Amino acid sequence: MDPIRNPYAPGAGQRPPELAGRDEQLRAFDVVLQRVAKGRPERSLILTGLRGVGKTVLLNALRGQAVRAGWGTGKFEARPEQVLRRPLAAAVHVAVRELGHTQEDQVAHVLGVVKSFAQRDSAAGGRIRDRWNPGIDVNAVPGRADSGDIEIDLVELLTDVGGLAADLGRGVAIFVDEMQDLGPEDVSALCAACHEISQAALPVLVVGAGLPHLPAVLSASKSYSERLFRYARIDRLDPEAAAAALAVPAREEDAAYTPEALSQMYAVTGGYPYFIQAYGKEVWDLAPASPITAADVRVAVPRAEAELAVGFFGSRYERATPAERDYLRAMADIALVPGDSPVELDAVATADVAKTLGKQPQSLSPARDALLKKGLIYSTERGRIAFTVPHFGRYLRDHP
Repeated sequence: MDPIRNPYAPGAGQRPPELAGRDEQLRAFDVVLQRVAKGRPERSLILTGLRGVGKTVLLNALRGQAVRAGWGTGKFEARPEQVLRRPLAAAVHVAVRELGHTQEDQVAHVLGVVKSFAQRDSAAGGRIRDRWNPGIDVNAVPGRADSGDIEIDLVELLTDVGGLAADLGRGVAIFVDEMQDLGPEDVSALCAACHEISQAALPVLVVGAGLPHLPAVLSASKSYSERLFRYARIDRLDPEAAAAALAVPAREEDAAYTPEALSQMYAVTGGYPYFIQAYGKEVWDLAPASPITAADVRVAVPRAEAELAVGFFGSRYERATPAERDYLRAMADIALVPGDSPVELDAVATADVAKTLGKQPQSLSPARDALLKKGLIYSTERGRIAFTVPHFGRYLRDHP
């Protein structure tokens, strides 16, 4: 097969040629956009799922829908130890510019509030010359969104931005990737701001994406968060959608898969979108001709797995310390239940990890907490943990 015409895109957050299996989420968000623009009440949206299920891709697709609807949009990726003001101010700045409001004085006022919000130095004794310059060519508006209390300031900021959007009969949407990495104070402020703008019926939405424990992070911050957001669990594709993700791009390049090849691809990828793209790319490059057969898939599997072992799994494993790696390997061993048909558990008990390693559970708390902060594992419920990366346990067992 011609590698130049290879249609598959195994990149981080890179949109695949066929966004299969996400029609329900796209249709629902289109309804939300129209309702909010008409002043109808709607909740902000939270996407959750494991690594590699396409959360970032879907987040970008939803943003594209908002742009096509004439909304102002901005996006940022949360990072550990990074406070909310700078990335959020930059995202709101972009959203205000996208709105294209024609009243320059009103736009200047809101941008001045954005600048005031961004430049507020929460550290005591901060000097003016050390303030971050957000690149907004208007004067900051004193006394608005600059109190130093992130909760108060965020409510004031989004209220003013929402009012600007309401003038046009449109809305503003802020997209937050890796939302679980926001600090506790910032999560609390974001929840409070969403609550306030919802009560005021302002056309502002927050669309967040994060790991499966993100709802627990939000709930720990504000008890009403379970009613504040609409949660969508993004999971692996079913066999039909996975087949479409492979077959539709191939058909556009005058190629095809045999039914057996599609079944084999589902078996090795588990229906996870990132794996579908990664295996699809290798199968295409190694297949001699169309239609692609199950034999072609079997030939390409070792090469695809070697690529994933370095780029997808290995890069994450290298971030762990020796003690943390021992913890991960113990999890992997426990997760596999032997038998005639071995079963892979979704989560394991922390007590079982301690037993396997021959240590007291309390002595393993630093390793577990570090892995949680690094986003390599997450807590499914009290006393149980799981990998954030699909097939990570299998990778660890295959690479002793």
